Amino acid sequence: MAVFVDTGIFVALHNADDEFHSKSKALMKQALKGEFGRIFTSDYVIDEAITTALVRTKRHDLAEDLGNFIITSPRIGKIWIDEECFGKAWEKFRVLKDKPLSFTDCTSIALVEVKTIKQIMSFDGGFDGLVSRIC
Repeated sequence: MAVFVDTGIFVALHNADDEFHSKSKALMKQALKGEFGRIFTSDYVIDEAITTALVRTKRHDLAEDLGNFIITSPRIGKIWIDEECFGKAWEKFRVLKDKPLSFTDCTSIALVEVKTIKQIMSFDGGFDGLVSRIC
């Protein structure tokens, strides 16, 4: 069993003013205890999380702290987008026009399929119907 962690969880976790801050803290605590199995995220999610944190808060220190948390955590596995996964993500982006999904979201869907990860921890309803979502 494993769980893929999406951008919004990380951003809310490190921003006390975020409406999902408390929920993300509770979910991450469960995840770090192993309740959802191994924890994974991707290089694209890390990029998006750091950038989003910086844009929303205008605080480089907070964005850097978030990046350090994800990058240095031995309990969060990092998956790197390769050419095959990039191609699958691009195809999903082109096909899933009716879903409110970013290209990064499409890379996450492609990764969970390729790596057979059954669930995603996310506040983003765009994943509904595509992968089991923990929120």
